Amino acid sequence: MEQKTFQDYYPEDVSHCYGCGKDNKHGLQIKSYWDGEETYAIFNPKPYHTATKGYVYGGLIASLIDCHGTGTASAAMYKKEGREMDTKPTLRFVTASLHIDFLKPTPIGTPLEIRGKTEEITDRKVVVTETVSAKGKVCAKGKVVAVLMPKNML
Repeated sequence: MEQKTFQDYYPEDVSHCYGCGKDNKHGLQIKSYWDGEETYAIFNPKPYHTATKGYVYGGLIASLIDCHGTGTASAAMYKKEGREMDTKPTLRFVTASLHIDFLKPTPIGTPLEIRGKTEEITDRKVVVTETVSAKGKVCAKGKVVAVLMPKNML
């Protein structure tokens, strides 16, 4: 049986995000998973995700870090509460802060691996640090401060 992604558990009313929404046919549709205590996602940039010839646009890298970070926050909170991701109440997160350091140009035409670690978790906030790698080399690192989605957004 295929492992479900974090995004597979998102209810329909919050599955339309450009970066991680499974129901957004024009979006990136990233798919995040647990790998021990870390999370990961693999994304294959398309030729139109270019900045300059041969390299990925930095905004795409920011989107990958952002959406993988909020997905990691959600999964980490469910884990902390000892619940499955399809149980109520729904735990969805939004970005309160996003910081990215671009370490080297990210080549296009190769899969990108996004890895996340939960650094802090409270009742309504999760801090996630992440890396984006191409061909085993870290090209960018980031930090997402994610907070529970306000009820009026659900």
